[in-house]
Amino acid sequence: MRNTHIRAIALSVLLAAPAAFAADLPGKGVVVKPLQSTLPEESFQTELVNRALQKLGYDVQPTGEVDYNVAYTAIASGDSTYMAVNWDPMQVDMYDGAGGDKKFYRQGTFISGAAQGYLIDKKTADEYHITSLDQLKDPKLAKLFDANGDGKADLAGCDPGWECGNVISTQLKAYGLDSTVQQNQGNYSAIIADTLTRFKSGKPVLYYTWTPYWVSNEMKPGKDVVWLTVPFSANPGSNKDLDTKLPNGKNYGFPVNNEHIVANKQWAEANPAAAKLFAIMKLPLADVNAQNLRMHEGEASTSDIQQHVDGWIKAHQATFDGWIAEAAAAAKKS
Repeated sequence: MRNTHIRAIALSVLLAAPAAFAADLPGKGVVVKPLQSTLPEESFQTELVNRALQKLGYDVQPTGEVDYNVAYTAIASGDSTYMAVNWDPMQVDMYDGAGGDKKFYRQGTFISGAAQGYLIDKKTADEYHITSLDQLKDPKLAKLFDANGDGKADLAGCDPGWECGNVISTQLKAYGLDSTVQQNQGNYSAIIADTLTRFKSGKPVLYYTWTPYWVSNEMKPGKDVVWLTVPFSANPGSNKDLDTKLPNGKNYGFPVNNEHIVANKQWAEANPAAAKLFAIMKLPLADVNAQNLRMHEGEASTSDIQQHVDGWIKAHQATFDGWIAEAAAAAKKS
């Protein structure tokens, strides 16, 4: 009889524990409004952050998709809470223009070592000895990459409103390429898909891309394509004096970027658990590349992406649980 009584007490404690834990969750009753750009490949890293916030008890709303400049303005004003894709130093003018450190909380580095620049297919590079973008001042070389018959090289560029488009325009002018190279702007996903189709049909390609993204898994640098250098650093806005030369002496026109989580500063200060989480989360660049490739190969639905997040958490359970524990502890200290 006594053992039965003890088991009943133990069972009641176990049943009560989740409810008690839920009541203690630091995010209970707090709404989170996440944002990302319209690029679907940013969903994975954003949803991973959302999942961690939910584990802390936050009421995470569906992620809104807007242009980067709109996202910074919305987060600064408090209309939205955070985004996981602040590119630094690429987006420094957007960040500072919306209020900078006075309006935003930004601690830690979520994804590091994001490279970007110009590439061409290796076959054309080897045949015509093209190693630098400014060689396309030669109309004969530029014409090799002419996809629409206007005599200019067609460069697969950025969505309007992305800072990389401004950088490319600045560089084409600085290197004297305006008369021989045309940056094609529009929906990047569609433009780069057309570029891949051209590449697979054996035609020369010239494009801008970045990592993490699926493109470099399909057209592998060093094997299928090669990075082009630029003759000197040239950037718009407050990055105009930025030296993009790498330690090995090569200059690809873009510095290596880091991606940060940025949140409304007032909200972050009122939510120390989320603030700690934003500061400590780290995601390997290679993991984003691999997930983005799965999207490109057809696993691109909302449920697919959620399964990718499930898979990543399961494979890195100790790391994920550590983030949650450290974030929850920060709330108790405050």
